[in-house]
Amino acid sequence: MIILKQNKNLLISIITASVLSLISHKSFSQIFNAEQNPLSVKWRQINASGFRIIYPDELEKEAQRMTNTLRHIYPYVGASIGRQHTSIPILLQNRGVIANGFVQLGPKKSEFYTTPPQQFDSQDWLNNLAVHELRHVAQFDKLTGGLAHPFPEQVYLAWFGVSIPLWFFEGDAVSTETSLTNAGRGRIPSWIMPYRTQLLEGKKFSYSKVNFDSEKDLTPGYYQLGYVMASNLRKQSGKNIFDSLLTDIKQRPLRLYPFSGSLKKFTGKRSREWFSNTTENLRREWELQAQKSPARNYPSLNKKADYASSWFMPVKIADDRILALKQSKAEPAHFVIISPDKKETRLLSIGYQEQPWFSYANGILVWDEVRYDPRYRQRSYSVITSYDLQSRQTKKLSSRSRLFSPALSADGKKIVAVRFDLSNQCNLVELDAKTGGILHTYPNTENLILQTPAYSPDGEEVAFVSVSEKGKSLRSIDRTGKVKVLIEETQQQLSRPVYIPQGIAFNAHYNGIDNIYCIEPVSKKISALSAAKYGAFNPSLSPDQQSIFFNNYGLQGYEIAESPIELQDPGKNNFVFLGEAAALQENSGNVFSQIPDSSFTSKPYRAFGNLFNVHSIIPVIEDEYRGGLQINSDNLLNTMNVFAGVNYFRDLNRFEYNAGLNYKAWYPVLSAVYRNRPRRTFYNSKSGVQQGDWRENNIQLRASLPISLNALNHTYNFSLNTSTSYTQRYLPENMPKDYITTLKFPMEYSFTFTHTTRQSERDVAPKWAQILRFTYLHQPFDQQLSGELFAAESFLYFPGIARNHSFLANFSYQKTSGIRRYDREINTVYGYSNIPAKSNLKNTLLLNYRFPIVFPDAEIGPLAYIRNLRGGLFCHYENLGDETNLAEPKTFGFELRSSMNLLRYKPLVDVGGRVVFVNKMYHQNPILELILNYSF
Repeated sequence: MIILKQNKNLLISIITASVLSLISHKSFSQIFNAEQNPLSVKWRQINASGFRIIYPDELEKEAQRMTNTLRHIYPYVGASIGRQHTSIPILLQNRGVIANGFVQLGPKKSEFYTTPPQQFDSQDWLNNLAVHELRHVAQFDKLTGGLAHPFPEQVYLAWFGVSIPLWFFEGDAVSTETSLTNAGRGRIPSWIMPYRTQLLEGKKFSYSKVNFDSEKDLTPGYYQLGYVMASNLRKQSGKNIFDSLLTDIKQRPLRLYPFSGSLKKFTGKRSREWFSNTTENLRREWELQAQKSPARNYPSLNKKADYASSWFMPVKIADDRILALKQSKAEPAHFVIISPDKKETRLLSIGYQEQPWFSYANGILVWDEVRYDPRYRQRSYSVITSYDLQSRQTKKLSSRSRLFSPALSADGKKIVAVRFDLSNQCNLVELDAKTGGILHTYPNTENLILQTPAYSPDGEEVAFVSVSEKGKSLRSIDRTGKVKVLIEETQQQLSRPVYIPQGIAFNAHYNGIDNIYCIEPVSKKISALSAAKYGAFNPSLSPDQQSIFFNNYGLQGYEIAESPIELQDPGKNNFVFLGEAAALQENSGNVFSQIPDSSFTSKPYRAFGNLFNVHSIIPVIEDEYRGGLQINSDNLLNTMNVFAGVNYFRDLNRFEYNAGLNYKAWYPVLSAVYRNRPRRTFYNSKSGVQQGDWRENNIQLRASLPISLNALNHTYNFSLNTSTSYTQRYLPENMPKDYITTLKFPMEYSFTFTHTTRQSERDVAPKWAQILRFTYLHQPFDQQLSGELFAAESFLYFPGIARNHSFLANFSYQKTSGIRRYDREINTVYGYSNIPAKSNLKNTLLLNYRFPIVFPDAEIGPLAYIRNLRGGLFCHYENLGDETNLAEPKTFGFELRSSMNLLRYKPLVDVGGRVVFVNKMYHQNPILELILNYSF
C-alpha cells in the first residue's frame, strides 16, 4: 500500500514545492506570506511608470520616496539581462517587525517589510530591498516576457521551479545589489564567513550540502552559493552571460535541467563543474588572504558539540560563570550558564528573535522577542522581557510594542532600546527596568536607522550605530540630545558598541575580517582588540575590566573566547571582494546617489473594491480519474481567493463544474464552494447489484475562527469551525424510486486546541505538545437522514529517552448513530484499510516512538541528497476493552524514513517504509506500507 499525502490540486502542490524562494535576507522564511492585515489599516496607492505602490497611510512619505527610487533604478537593475521597463504592484507592509521582502507570481506582486532589522548592510533599508527585489522582477520579466495574459502566472512559477536552481535567482540578485551600490551583502565578510571557514578548515562539502543545508553542520546556504557562483560566472564569462542563459531557457524550456544545459552551451561547464571551479578559486583566494592577515588562536570556553552549536553574546557573571544564549541544530534558543569546568546549566527557553540578542546587568537579564497578533499575522510586535536570575521570575515589560535591542544600565534599573513607529520614525527610548514605562525619548531629527545601543558605565550617555544611505556611523547621545559622531559614515559593518575603560568597543572589519575594535572618543584613534581567523563578535567587559569575552566563529558556530584588553594596530584591509568584476561590468556607481525628488498623486486603495485579481489558468489533477482546468483569482492583500473550474471524470465520462471563494479579511474566515458534478453508486436490488448514476448541485459553506498566541517558547492555537452543505440530486439513471434527492444542511462543528513548544532542526516530532480536538456532526434539518457523530481526540507528545526523540500517545473516541453509523472521524491503526473490521470503530489508542538514527548528508550524484535516516516504533490499539487490551495490540511494528532532496530540487521529500504486524486473532499477514511525502 502506498500512502500519499496529496494536495487536492496536484499541480499546485508541485508548483509550490518546487518553486524558487524569492525571500530576501531571511532564508528561513516561508515561500510567500499569505497572511492578512487588520481591517483598521487604511490603504493608499501611487501609480507611476508601471509601478503600483500600495501602502498604509502612515507611510506616505516613504511611499513617495520609494516611487522615485523604483522608477529611477529599475533600468540599471535590469540592464544586464535586457529589461528596462516593468509593471508590478508593490506593497509596503509596516505592521510586522520581521524584516523581509519577496517577489512572487500568482498573483504577481512584491512586498517590502518596512521595519529595518538591527543588523544589515551599510545603506538605507528600503533601498536595500528595492535593488534586490527589482532584480527578481527583472528575472521574472525576462523569462515571461512581462506578459500578464492569458493568465499563466502559476504555470510560469512551476516552470521556474523545475528549470532554474534557487541559488541562481538569489545569487544573481545579491550580485546585483552589490554591484549597483556601495553596500550589498557581497561586501560583508560575516555574510560569506561560513563559506570561507568551511574551505579554510579543509571541509569539502558537496554541491547539494552547500545548497540545501545540513542537520549537523553549518553550511553556507543557497544565497552564498549563488553569490559566489554568480560572481565567478560574471568574471569568467562576461556581463551578458545571464542574459544569454535566461534567453536560451525561455526559448527551449522543455528540457531536463535546462539551466545546466544552457550553462554548458555558453560556458562549456555544467552547474556541478562550475561549483568545483568556483570552490577551488575561492580556496586559493581565501588562503592568500589568511596568509596576509595574522590571526590568533583563542581557546574555547564552552564544551565542544558533535553538531553545529552557538553560544551568543557571552557575559561573565559571578563565580567565574558565563551567561550565554545558546542555539544549535539539536536545541532551540535558550539561556545557559557555563561553569569554569564547562558544565552547562539551562535557564529558560525563549521565543523567536529577529537576531540573537540579550543584555545582562546586576542579576537581571533582558531581551526582545517576536509576538504575533492572535488573528492577523501580518501584524507582529517586538516585546521586551526580563528574567531575574535570583528569583527566577520572568516578566514581560512591554505589550504590542516595536522595541528592539534592549540594553540595561550598569545598575540594572534602566533600559535603552530602539523603537520604530508605523511611519518608520526611529528613536532611542529609555524604559524603567521594573515597570517597562517609558522614561525618556531621545531625538532623531534626521530619522537615521538606529541599532544596538549601549549605556555608558554611569548611565548618562548612550552609544549606538546609525545607518543611512551614506553608510554606518558610530555615535553617542546624552539626555540633553547632544550627539557626538565618533566614526563618520563608512561602509564598515559597525555593530554592538560596548563601553570599556579604554573607550568604546565595537564590531567592524577593518582588516577584511570581522573583529572587535576600540575607539578612544577624544582622539578618535581606532585599535584592534581581537585578531580572529574567521570572525569575532559581541564583546562584553569582564567584571575586573581587564579582558573581554566575545564570540569567536569556528567551523561549528559561535564559540566563547576571552582575550586581555591589548590595543593593537587594526591592520591592512585584505578583504576578498568577489563581486569586483561584476561591479566593473555594471559601471554604474551607486544607483541611489541621484534619486529624483518628485511628488506623485496618491489616492485611496479600496480593499473591498479590489477583491478580484484573476492571474492564472492552471491544469488540475485531482487523482488518476479526475483532471481539468481551473482559473484562479487572489487579491493583493491576501483577503480573497476565488476559483472556478471544470474537471473531467474519466471513469464516468462526464464533466464537473465548480467555483468557490475564501474571504479572510474578517476575524472568522468564510468559504463557499459550489459543484455541479456527476455521481455513481452501486446498490443491491432483486436483480442483483445495480449501478446508479445521477448529477447533483452541491453547495458547501464553512466558517472558521483561527486564534494563535505565543509567549517565550510556547505557542497556543485555538480553532473553532462550523460547516454545512446543501445537495440537490437530479437526472437519475437506473436509481431506485425511493432514492433521496435532497440532502438538507448537515451540520459539523469542531474545536481544536494546540499547545506546542519550539522545535529544533533535528527534532523528528515535538517534545512537549498537546492537541485536543472535538467534532460533532448531526442532521437537524433533515429528519429522513437522522444520525449523529461525536468524536474526541487527544495527542500528547513527550520527550523520548534521548535528545530529539519523541513519544506520542494518541487516544481518540467516537460515537456514531443513524446514517453516520459507519463514518470514521478519528485516526486509525496503521494497516487499518487492509484488515477486516470485526465491529464499528469506537476508539483507538496509538502509541508512537520516533527517533533520529543518523545524519549522513550523503549526495548520490544528481539523484538524491540524503539528509537523515529516522526510525519509529509503534503499538496501536482499536476498540480498547472490546477487541484488544493493553497486552494485545491490534497492530505493532516499525518504520524507517529518510528526508532527502531529489534531483537537486529544493522540496524536501520524505520517503520510507513501514512494517505492520497484525494481532493473530485477525489471521492477517504482515503489511508493508510505503511512505511518500514532501515539504518545503
